[in-house]
Amino acid sequence: MKANTTASLLLTALLAATPYASEPYDPLTLPASGAPETTDLTVTDQSRQRDIPIRVYLPADQTPAPVILFSHGLGGSRNACTYLGKHWSARGYVAVFLQHPGSDDSVWRNEPRSKRMAAMNQAASGKNFILRVHDVPAVLDQLAKWNAESEHALNGRLDLKHVGMSGHSFGAVTTQSVSGQAARLVGQKFTDNRIRAAIAFSPSSPRRGDAATAFGSVTIPWMLMTGTKDTAPIGNADVASRLNVYPNLPNTIDKYEVLFHNAAHSAFSDRGSPRDKEVRNPNHHRAILALSTAFWDTHLRNDNAARQWLQGPGPPSILDEQDRWQTNTPR
Repeated sequence: MKANTTASLLLTALLAATPYASEPYDPLTLPASGAPETTDLTVTDQSRQRDIPIRVYLPADQTPAPVILFSHGLGGSRNACTYLGKHWSARGYVAVFLQHPGSDDSVWRNEPRSKRMAAMNQAASGKNFILRVHDVPAVLDQLAKWNAESEHALNGRLDLKHVGMSGHSFGAVTTQSVSGQAARLVGQKFTDNRIRAAIAFSPSSPRRGDAATAFGSVTIPWMLMTGTKDTAPIGNADVASRLNVYPNLPNTIDKYEVLFHNAAHSAFSDRGSPRDKEVRNPNHHRAILALSTAFWDTHLRNDNAARQWLQGPGPPSILDEQDRWQTNTPR
């Protein structure tokens, strides 16, 4: 009887120390362990003489945590999509938001309003694409160095064996390219093998070449999020282009796609756009947070409860009736 009592007490203590263990899996639940810490840093890539500003959202827990990178859209900054950074870090991830000079908010901020669109169009260039895809490994390299520096704020905080990549719009193009999409230019390879899973918000198919060839070499889990009104004035990516990614990803990987009804391009941002013609649906952000968190928990933490939620009844329970959800999970 005494042995049974001791075992029962040990089990109770273990469950109490394990976040969410006593409750059904819910990707929207946040622990009461304190607010995440935010710190702004700059990565200097000496080989390119390029400074890359980053914003790091650190969870309250001091133990090493999986890392999620985020790449902003054209004209954005490391301040983009704060709702994602705050939620992911509160769930125990180190969220690192990159800022890409040349295609960030410096492109339009000092331009007269009448010239901003022209400046943005000019920034949506092949040159800036190349700069962006090289920013990702430069940041990962620097994070590894800081993680090993005893006096640095990030010392021992990063689990760089479990890295996720994400981005919106031009950031989705960046994400796709470093997460397995084949490069159009012969001899170019942008895939970073440290990335274990990727989410593309407003993804797109290549303007030239075959989509099956572009996406057929992806080997890691991908999640795609778009909307029925997800068009942008720059880049000419329409909804058909965004929906052409999922069917051309290999059926040998875990892949997921959500199509939000009436969601515009700005649905994935913190705020709406003056171009929006409809009122934003507040459930879209709720669903984005739930689906993305369950995806990271599944593929960066190997959380079986998250996997069952994501690949089972979870998404339909969080989505609106007119949203569309599809998955391919071969395992």
